Amino acid sequence: MAAGQRPPADLSKFISVDDFQDYARAHMDKARYEYVASGTEDEQTLQENRAAFKRFFLVPRFMRDVSKIDTAVDVLGHRASLPVLVSPAGVHNICHPQGEVGCARACARAGTIMAVSQHANSTLEEVAAAAGGAPQWFQLYILKDRALTRDIVRRAVAAGYKALVLTIDSARFGYREADARNGFVGLPEGLSLPNYPTREGYDDRDREAWDQNTERIFDTTCDWSEIAWLRSITTLPIVIKGVMAPEDATLAVQAGASCIIVSNHGGRALDGCLASIDALGPVVAAVREQCFRSDMVPVPVMMDGGVRRGTDVLKALALGATAVLLGRPVFFALATAGEDGVFKMLQLLRRELETAMVLTGCRSLAEIGPELVVHRAPYAFQRSSL
Repeated sequence: MAAGQRPPADLSKFISVDDFQDYARAHMDKARYEYVASGTEDEQTLQENRAAFKRFFLVPRFMRDVSKIDTAVDVLGHRASLPVLVSPAGVHNICHPQGEVGCARACARAGTIMAVSQHANSTLEEVAAAAGGAPQWFQLYILKDRALTRDIVRRAVAAGYKALVLTIDSARFGYREADARNGFVGLPEGLSLPNYPTREGYDDRDREAWDQNTERIFDTTCDWSEIAWLRSITTLPIVIKGVMAPEDATLAVQAGASCIIVSNHGGRALDGCLASIDALGPVVAAVREQCFRSDMVPVPVMMDGGVRRGTDVLKALALGATAVLLGRPVFFALATAGEDGVFKMLQLLRRELETAMVLTGCRSLAEIGPELVVHRAPYAFQRSSL
């Protein structure tokens, strides 16, 4: 069934984030669904992103006044109503005709920040306008065509984006076998990446999977000096996405990063690498040490990958994250009900986070600390079938 032709969903029956994926699996075209849902090669990292959260346990605290709960967070000078942002991920229209525009409206309604992908199916100006003045970030790949990269940055500044998110983990995309099996070698008919002037490069379709086509437009010569180059053409804060190693976190701070996102590209880059939540603590420690040594204002660290519950959000914050970001759940919520689906999904996470905060005695995000989480050795977790 094509996007936009599926039966309307009764959102009152959606009670967890995973419900949206179940609906999307049942109603989306197989190739489109698997493009979103799949990971690289054996999908070890894809699975680990979720499984690793189960190895962290929360310590409940009681007999505290939790009559009022505040989930708001300040991020790079802008306030979000909850520490759950939308991670930059392209081609939202493969799930719903509203695409990034619908997602932007949902984020504005929920009071959170959307990071808009350079590979959006709407122009960066259209997505910015849809937010109605709510703060947004713009995600950037550095292209072989530097003039085009510079032009995209200038457009993002003119459109009012509040930060640039530089994705550093895509010199080459991981090989996603599901796309090759499904013949997903290019965008479905009627879709394009309108932030680029032509389809040349990103839609050549001469390789067996679409991302192996698009990766050829990226500059593979990049090093940390690119941060200085970006800072020479814009005053926007630079967020570095794709950091997994403490050493890279230190280098990113030294290069002038305003924020770091721990991410393994949702298990869509290097298979067999750490889960994001496992990489988070060491990265946070490295960033704090570098900021302390350099007498710098603390650089916030965020993470994406595997977040599906409010308790996941709380665990990440307890390990030092300022906020988390969502990727796949946004696609599945869009596939379910467009803008309303994304808004409902964010509200479910808000409710779960509030409950987790109450049961750990935290009235605000500032009260969430490392004493609330304990790591245990791997074990087999299986949700009850009741």
